Amino acid sequence: MPSLPTLTTARLTLRPLQLDDAPAIQALFPQWEIVRYLADRVPWPYPADGALSFMRDVSLPAMREGREWHWSIRLTAQPQVLIGVISLSNEPDNNRGFWLDPRHQRQGLMQEACAAATAYWFEVLQRPVLRAPKAVPNIASSRISERGGMRLLGVVEKDYVSGRLPSELWEITREEWLRLNATGNPENESAP
Repeated sequence: MPSLPTLTTARLTLRPLQLDDAPAIQALFPQWEIVRYLADRVPWPYPADGALSFMRDVSLPAMREGREWHWSIRLTAQPQVLIGVISLSNEPDNNRGFWLDPRHQRQGLMQEACAAATAYWFEVLQRPVLRAPKAVPNIASSRISERGGMRLLGVVEKDYVSGRLPSELWEITREEWLRLNATGNPENESAP
């Protein structure tokens, strides 16, 4: 498996996740605003070694095996500061996930990160479809999917850190994504 590239957007650098990112993730991640709409497999309260254990035992091995792709999200103007993570996965009906420091939300940054990761999914990995689940109350995340050209497939119940909630499943096909990119969709202009 070739090494994962660094991706860039107008304002962001997405650097492949590394074990030395664990302390920054551990300091930032255990916030209710970040974890409440994540799958219930995220332990809560978050353990003191949660980031290190997850990276060492789950995410980095999955990256080496070519099953998952994880990037730290950093402002290009402050590349030393991790502000979030975006991930792609071969998991059925769960191909993209992300989280962002609440201090950096509502600025369009995650839309940029999603455009770059989605471009990697379709252009480099050549996947036919991208699906992403969302807790219904997580309106901001649903808007990111909608603005990225995804469509809502349906709603089911799923378990999240905050409890059992209705969960939307969003999808975009490679053909749809390529068509949107070819027409100059401004949401995809920051993709690599």
